[in-house]
Amino acid sequence: MRRFFVLLFPLVAIAVAQTAPPKPAISLSKPGKFVTQATLRTRLENWDWFGTGTSDPYSFLGAIARFSLSQQWEQLDWQAELALPFLLGLPENAIAPAPQGSLGLGGNYYSANDRSRNAAMLFLKQGFLRFKNLGGVTGQSLRVGRFEFLDGSELTPKNATLAALKATRINMRLLGHFGWADVGRSFDGVHYVLQKPRGTITFVGAIPTRGVFQTDGWGENTAGFGYLSYAKATGKDKSVGELRLFGLYYHDWRRIVKTDNRPAQLRNADLANVGIWTWGQHYLHAVETHAGTFDILTWAALQHGRWGRLEHRAGAIDLEAGMQPKLLPALRPWLRGGYFHGSGDGNPLDGTHNTFFQVLPTPRPFARFPFFNLMNNSDAFGMLLVRPHKAVTVGTEMHSLRLARREDQWLQGGGVFQPWTFGYIGRPSNGNSGLATLWDTSVDWKVNTRWSLTGYYGYANGKRVVSAIYPKGKNAQFGYLELNVKLW
Repeated sequence: MRRFFVLLFPLVAIAVAQTAPPKPAISLSKPGKFVTQATLRTRLENWDWFGTGTSDPYSFLGAIARFSLSQQWEQLDWQAELALPFLLGLPENAIAPAPQGSLGLGGNYYSANDRSRNAAMLFLKQGFLRFKNLGGVTGQSLRVGRFEFLDGSELTPKNATLAALKATRINMRLLGHFGWADVGRSFDGVHYVLQKPRGTITFVGAIPTRGVFQTDGWGENTAGFGYLSYAKATGKDKSVGELRLFGLYYHDWRRIVKTDNRPAQLRNADLANVGIWTWGQHYLHAVETHAGTFDILTWAALQHGRWGRLEHRAGAIDLEAGMQPKLLPALRPWLRGGYFHGSGDGNPLDGTHNTFFQVLPTPRPFARFPFFNLMNNSDAFGMLLVRPHKAVTVGTEMHSLRLARREDQWLQGGGVFQPWTFGYIGRPSNGNSGLATLWDTSVDWKVNTRWSLTGYYGYANGKRVVSAIYPKGKNAQFGYLELNVKLW
């Protein structure tokens, strides 16, 4: 951690030194005014995991309250935010012997909080200074401290179609705050932005905090990353788009056993560092026609580096398309479909690790029933969204899931969240590739400007990979009810 911040300190010092003397604020209506915000999210989850013969369905309540205080001026702003997550009624019977492992996220929360059924802790979620218009350059800023960051969110499209696609299908594939979990994660480091009409350059160098499933979010982890991107809007009038090019370097110094498909004896003997470069792009485009709005989405990444003692070579690609026909205007339907492929490892003994590594994502937008992620995964999917009212959105999805390589593992997780846990778990494929078919439905209701409700139900019909591990029940169900309240 010290070595990481020593490398970042010169950037911070130079940027602060370039900051022009404060000028009278003229663009803010009330510069320096204290702004307070408080929100509460509470979710009742019900899990009926793949059958073990000894476990039963279970429910638990998770919630997080957030309290924020901030001030803004023309050239400086700051924010301090406290979070109070609490978990009630965690299951004691949601962890089975390997290879069955954790039976849903209730088992993750239970094991990450010292096997306690109830857990809570107050901690600093965000605390940062942001220097704006550095060196007198409009659009240049530097944020220093603890903050949240979502890769892909560098630009905010004015087009509603692109904005929705970014929020649900682009942001957080590799770097995210894991905001769907009841604790989430933040990053300690620096966040630099240079925003100009020709495009936006973003750099983030940071260390992920603890949290996600562990209610103690105070500490850090011995891992860090550097992220650099260039993003720009394209098109005009009725044809609009967005392009992003990015590079990401991730380094994990923890001397712990990695999750991969090597025999246990080889994995246990390999405590060397993980150092992975990821190079990628996303492109979005939407076109309005007389028949409706059509959209395309591409996302791709290539990786190289070291996976402990192994060379690392991997990649992933996502291709999607959709249409919002002008038929049935009372429902405003949106049909989408696509295919994702994240590479797997075909030979655990060849000295090369080929499983795509998802780094530090928020997995849930891409796996709404989170029993899988984007690693060693092939996912052919279709989606239907209807909006019968401006305050109500109903979405349903179908996913046909297979392992990219049958020699690799069925993988789950979202990256480091505590020093002693790798952050990803793997279950054996037993030589199979068929994972599951997933059907799900969600309903979002924005009651008013302060209250919103969400309901979700997912059903997974397990295939041979699942039935080989859970012979007493290859199907699973997951549902929840969630309330979000803006207290003030």
